[in-house]
Formats: sequence, structure tokens, C-alpha cells
Amino acid sequence: MKPDLFQAPDYYNLDDLLTDEHKLVRDSARAWVKREVSPIIEEYAQKAEFPKQIIKGLGEIGGFGPYIPVEYGGAGLDQISYGLIMQEIERGDSGVRSTSSVQSSLVMYPIWKYGNEEQRVKYLPKLATGEFIGCFGLTEPDHGSDPGSMITNFKDMGDHYLLNGAKMWISNAPFADIAVVWAKNEEGRIHGLIVERGMEGFSTPETHNKWSLRASSTGELIFDNVKVPKENLLPNKSGLGAPLGCLDSARYGIAWGAIGAAMDCYDTALRYAKERIQFGKPIAGTQLQQKKLAEMITEITKAQLLTWRLGVLRNEGKATTSQISMAKRNNVDMAIHIAREARQMLGGMGITGEYSIMRHMMNLESVITYEGTHDIHLLITGMDVTGIPAFKS
Repeated sequence: MKPDLFQAPDYYNLDDLLTDEHKLVRDSARAWVKREVSPIIEEYAQKAEFPKQIIKGLGEIGGFGPYIPVEYGGAGLDQISYGLIMQEIERGDSGVRSTSSVQSSLVMYPIWKYGNEEQRVKYLPKLATGEFIGCFGLTEPDHGSDPGSMITNFKDMGDHYLLNGAKMWISNAPFADIAVVWAKNEEGRIHGLIVERGMEGFSTPETHNKWSLRASSTGELIFDNVKVPKENLLPNKSGLGAPLGCLDSARYGIAWGAIGAAMDCYDTALRYAKERIQFGKPIAGTQLQQKKLAEMITEITKAQLLTWRLGVLRNEGKATTSQISMAKRNNVDMAIHIAREARQMLGGMGITGEYSIMRHMMNLESVITYEGTHDIHLLITGMDVTGIPAFKS
């Protein structure tokens, strides 16, 4: 088992922009990843299994709802702290960060923002510690980039709702205790419902044979005449804007997380290039490898500045959906390009589990697609600057 020698690049002294609390939160998460994730993650990725034993630790470092108020079990941290935690967790593995950000932004966030006090008190403290694990049901087998066309629906049966439909590509689904599910009522209005494991007709089959996010648990949500208590409806927001608001928070976390994956690939490639001798000198001394490394650190630095500014805007309540889309798209694209370049720098060693690069590269193939594809985020920016939606007829 190789030691985790990661050293985070900070070419523009971005630490000077962070508070002492930010740095303490980040360094605690970094130390935990080095201790608890790095030593086991290659094994679990090879087995295509999520390491459930790390759930408690994720809760302890603030990996679940760090911005949720303390009275509901959260840490009451700001948005930059949330981003830094996601960065450090994804530096370990994108699949582990998926578990963390789904719990935070797609389960805890809607219960906090759209739920009532009874729902907050019932669910949030247990979600914050990891005693409960949640998932988020929006994407359907036939409705991905166009979630407004969903067919999952519920009917008012007097003393309960009757839920039918299916969701697909759901992180945490196979072992989640609760699911925040988006479905249409009889008038076609989208609402959020909290569905609990054990409700009759609710099943969560696991998705197998993935080449990406192998250390993350992915599945489906199947609803066959599921009786959902009326008190499980999220009452304070409806319409497509409700789940999209959750996705804003999650996409923001991804923008930070992708930097972590990129930094790990860069750091691995830099260290390898200094140690690998060919033609009598380290390959780090060749022009082509220096070009790769110089471009990597440039793109990482740009992404760091982009997300820091976005974090400030989030803290001030000023960040727009389009700004978040830009950061998610740019940073994941940056990370996947760096992973591919770093893989080439390591030659044949780059495809083995002895190094993290190939795992990051495969994981990022999912990250570049989920929670808004690369192309959809481009069109969101395009619509914002032109005022003309290109993805609607």
C-alpha cells in the first residue's frame, strides 16, 4: 500500500484569501482523506464497492451538510468551507464526493429549504452524522437533461399519496434510508416527497458493470403504488425550480471537487516526472513534459480563482445558476483534460491501480455528464448571454 504523499498546489497563494477557519476545515478534511480514504480506495474501486465504513468519518469532517445550521445537526459553515471539503474529498475519489454532495445538497438542502420544521428536526440531525443516508430522485430512464418531462407521479388518495414511476442513475440508492423524490401531482405540478426505505412497493436495484465511479453505489428507484404519508410532502416550494435549486448547490460543490481530482493528478504526474529517468535525466527536464505540467498548474490556478469568487458570491446570496453552470462545466473539463495528460506522462504505469490517475479519469467521465452535461451547461451560459434558449423549441 503506497503512502499518500499528496501536496496541494497553490501557485497564486490562494491561502491568503482564506480565513483561519477555512484552512482548518480544509486541512482536517485533507488529513482524514489521507488516513481513511487513500489507503483503501483503489481496492474498493477494483471491487466496485462503496466503503461504508467511512460514512461516520464523512459526518465528522463536515462532509454531510456543512452549511446546515447547527440546530439541525450541521456545522453552520459558509459556502467556501463547503467547497473546500468537497475539493479534499474528491481529491480522494469522485465517488466518495458524490455520496457526500448528494447527502448535503440534494437531500439535506431541500429538507432544510423546502421542508417544514417537523421534517427538519426528524431527518437533518441523522443525515448530518451519517446515521441516515439519503438519495435524490430526479433523472428518469427517458428523461435526463429534460427533467420537466418526468412521468413519475403521485395521486391524492385522501389520507396518503400514491406514488408511481422510476428514477435512474441514483447515487446512494442501493443503501439509502430515505429518498427525496420529485414527481408530478394530478395537475402536473412537480413536488418533492420524502420516501423511506421499507415503504411497500419501493425498491432500489443496484446498477452494475460501471467503468466509472466504481467506488460509489449507484442504483434505481422503483415506485409501484407506494403509499407516502401526506406529512412527507415538502411544502415550501414546488415546480421545476425546486429540484434545480438543489442542483445549484450540488453543481457548486462539484466545481470545487473537480479541482481536487485535478490537483491529485497533477501532483502525481509532477512527482513521477521528477523521479522517472529516461535518456539519462528526469523526464521533468524535457520540454514536452514541462509544457504539460505548466499548462496543468495554470488551469488549476484559474479554476481555483473561479471557484473562490463563486464561493464569495454564494456567501453573499448573489451567485446565479448560470455562473454555477460555468464553473461546473469549466472545472470538470479542466480536470478530465489534466487526468488524460497526466496518464500519458506516466506511460504504462498510468493505467495501473498503483497510481490514482486512471481511476480519476474514469470517474470524471461520469462527473462531466451528471447534474447537467457538459453541453447543457454550455447552453445555459449561451442562453444567459444571448437571452435565447437553444434547448427549447
